[in-house]
Amino acid sequence: MTASSTRRTTAAHSRLAAVGAIAVAGALLLTGCGDQTNDSDSGSDSTDTPSASAAPLADKLPKEIRDAGVIKVGSDIAYAPVEFKDSSGKTVGIDPDLAAAMGKQLGVTFEFENGTFDTLITGLRSDRYDIAMSAMTDTKDRQEGVDSDTGKKVGEGVDFVDYFTAGVSIYTKKGDDQGIKSWSDLCGKKIVVQRGTVSEDLAKAEAKKCTGGKTISIEAFDNDQQAQTRLRAGGADAGSSDFPVAAYAVKTSGGGNDFQLVGEQVEAAPYGIAVAKNDTQLRDALKAALDAIIANGEYDKIITKWGVADGAVKEATINGGK
Repeated sequence: MTASSTRRTTAAHSRLAAVGAIAVAGALLLTGCGDQTNDSDSGSDSTDTPSASAAPLADKLPKEIRDAGVIKVGSDIAYAPVEFKDSSGKTVGIDPDLAAAMGKQLGVTFEFENGTFDTLITGLRSDRYDIAMSAMTDTKDRQEGVDSDTGKKVGEGVDFVDYFTAGVSIYTKKGDDQGIKSWSDLCGKKIVVQRGTVSEDLAKAEAKKCTGGKTISIEAFDNDQQAQTRLRAGGADAGSSDFPVAAYAVKTSGGGNDFQLVGEQVEAAPYGIAVAKNDTQLRDALKAALDAIIANGEYDKIITKWGVADGAVKEATINGGK
């Protein structure tokens, strides 16, 4: 998610270097199913991993995590195809698959715990989670603990281990784009977004540019599914979220009959796994695990499975966000 301080920054959920557009291929359509609903209930899911003795990178982890055998993951599990619950209630998606592959390298289980996006950094600071992995855009504001709305310091910030690149897209009801082709066309319109995301930040920034007495009406929700429901019901002119999520909604909601993408994606930026500033050993272990699954081909298999290969990275990067 692309968010303000957090792109999905914990003031916002936006998501290295700019990349080309991410193409959501047919494989994405085969993976999930149906409309994204009822994914916001609390709960946790674990990935299956071998014992630490069989894991090549287990000794890189902090001893307390290695001994516990679990990494607690804070995640907004309502953001298909990055993370969401399937029809059986199991947490699935890009992030859980990558976590499972990393777990094999580290000899631990990644246990996903559901939370609203704009509370994940707080949960990390309070030790409720060991990491936050939730399509969270790596931004300088989040790294430095700055509220992107006010520019004020609100915390010590976090470090990111970057693993994917995505931009932000606008979508409308299918066949009814309201003349919206770009962000500048939103003046005088209403947009729905997820609270604390880069989409919300972009809408606020664009609203300040509007002239002629017009502005952008912004309605923010706890999760992206609620925003989609509002737009689907005719309560707004457009919605915005990270490109993989918007494209997935366009392809799956109402059997592909509810929404359409408009314009080009913007603000291409890295998704990062957030780790507390003082937890450098865990941060470096995660980077090593990501580099290992990139090298052995597991990373590419997972990214291709979900139809988002154009957002793949060649190596894990620490704090690559701008």
